[in-house]
Amino acid sequence: MVSMDSVLLVEDEAAIREMVSYNLSHAGFDVAAVETGELALAMTELQTFDVVILDRMLPGIDGPSVCRKLRSTPKTRSLPIIMLTALSGEADVLDGLKGGADDYVSKPFSPRVLVARVRAALRRKMGDY
Repeated sequence: MVSMDSVLLVEDEAAIREMVSYNLSHAGFDVAAVETGELALAMTELQTFDVVILDRMLPGIDGPSVCRKLRSTPKTRSLPIIMLTALSGEADVLDGLKGGADDYVSKPFSPRVLVARVRAALRRKMGDY
């Protein structure tokens, strides 16, 4: 049996979470979806993921704080993180990338482009450019 790449999706808006989960699953990814930063951090302690898609504006622990925590933990330090957010200004993008995100996708977005970015992050992680 072939192992599927796993994605942790952290998104508080239910409609977006469902749409992204559907598109990633349809593209062959194993998706775990949570709605808070606290749940995301708990999930990364319990399970290993290949990529994280992280909303920037979350209730409780926000996306940048989750990103910093993941970068400071040996198990998740090199985990590709794609920030997914409504904040699309240049300063917002730069802050997200400086804060540890590997990629930054602004809402609204194309689900097909997001899937392609996940695949690109996985290629970079594996060194297969």
